[in-house]
Amino acid sequence: MDIEDLRTFVEVADAGGVSPAARRLGVSKSIVSRRLVKLEAALGVQLLARTTRGAALTEAGAVFRDHAARVCAEIDEARETIVPDGELCGRLRVAAPLSLGPTLFANILAEMARRHPQLHIHTSYSDRFVDLIAEGFDCAIRVGYLPDSNLVARRVAPLYGKLVASPDYIAAHGAPETPDQVEAHQAVTQGTETWQFMDGERIVSVRPQGRFKADNGAALAAAAAAGLGIAWVPDPVTDPYVADGRLVAVMTRYPPPPAGVYVIRPPGAHPARKLRVLTELLIECLGDPSRPAETGSRPAKAAARRVR
Repeated sequence: MDIEDLRTFVEVADAGGVSPAARRLGVSKSIVSRRLVKLEAALGVQLLARTTRGAALTEAGAVFRDHAARVCAEIDEARETIVPDGELCGRLRVAAPLSLGPTLFANILAEMARRHPQLHIHTSYSDRFVDLIAEGFDCAIRVGYLPDSNLVARRVAPLYGKLVASPDYIAAHGAPETPDQVEAHQAVTQGTETWQFMDGERIVSVRPQGRFKADNGAALAAAAAAGLGIAWVPDPVTDPYVADGRLVAVMTRYPPPPAGVYVIRPPGAHPARKLRVLTELLIECLGDPSRPAETGSRPAKAAARRVR
């Protein structure tokens, strides 16, 4: 019985069909189908009932799925135990934010692939908060202030941002000078979030108001540059706008508290070695050497303001 056949069956079972499983695995649908046929022939039992909408587990398949997943996990763990410093192999599925992913994280993931030529890295860039377990991701890179979660978070770097506005907006409406003036301005936001600012050691929270909303930091920066309002956006997104004068930092006496870059993984006793290597590489490339990264299985403290 081939381990790749077992992995393929688990992916089909979790994804709900051959097509989504093939996309997760990065192989053709015909390869997935052949592996399933071979596995069912070896077992002498039907594991999946094919339908026009996908594939559903049979009673035998539902029982076998959990055993197959455990076998795959144990083989991976055994391989790492036997050769702890050996070449990384297998597949790493990563969810990363669209706002910062292609510019901030893509080069780091490419460097990991270069260093480990037997490792297959599949990255999905989206500002949607994916369900790591249901959608079959090994981990996610998330930025901002983390909400409470049962997932395990490792902080790898600080993330700084600022309040910005276009010169045209400032000329027409002025700029807020203190947090209590923010609500009097048009703001471009992700939703109904709360913005936080530092007044010395004190954190001040305000609820911005505005008619333009988007779930993507690059879209918010573009809207602010178009004069639609003030925006709270991470520095890596706004730096090019500030450099060429399309956006100007405002209310600089009250900076937002630093957010963070996090590696998020499903709960478990120990992270796979490939996740530890990715985390270490992110710290190497992004980490602030003046302060250690935070670790632990506790969720980060909840905050209303989240940046993807």
